[in-house]
Amino acid sequence: MAKEEKKTEKVEREFIIPLRRGWEKVPEYQRANRAIKTIKQFLVRHMKVYDRDLNKIRIDKYLNESIWIRGIKKPPIKVRVKAFRDGEIIKVELSELPEKLKFKKAKLEKREQKATEVVTKKKAGKTEEVQKQEEKTKEETRPSVVKSEEEIKEEKEKKAAVVQAGKEMEKKIAKREKHQTKISKQPKRQFRQALQK
Repeated sequence: MAKEEKKTEKVEREFIIPLRRGWEKVPEYQRANRAIKTIKQFLVRHMKVYDRDLNKIRIDKYLNESIWIRGIKKPPIKVRVKAFRDGEIIKVELSELPEKLKFKKAKLEKREQKATEVVTKKKAGKTEEVQKQEEKTKEETRPSVVKSEEEIKEEKEKKAAVVQAGKEMEKKIAKREKHQTKISKQPKRQFRQALQK
């Protein structure tokens, strides 16, 4: 039981991770990638992931962005992070956001709030519109005026005229196809072949 309780507990720790040792060994164009991998290796070791599976580490997008902010060739030398254990998965985020990222995060949060407001307004508006449309369809389906015999005859004549016009068109198309010459599938001239020796 003690092991089960430990798994369900949320462990939270703060680390300063040295990155320079990790990315010094690789070429310049791979340094930021290696810095990310170094963070994962450090946390696997210090957060007691016994199978050493790097896929169990989830890096926050702002931490990733802080590593990449100066480009692939110049990642930071060290980084301060908070790590949370949630079952077997470990989530990592920056302990303090730099000014650029704070501004960006606030901007994204505002955008999400506006989007949710717009969606809720649209849903409310749609329900009203749907009710109005349902009322209109109910009114249209009700027999408001009984059709006279003349109107019924006119509709029948129109339908008959449409059917007759369709038959005439089919006859014309069939006649046109009958008199067209059939195109042979063989080419008009023979293709050149290689000479035999």
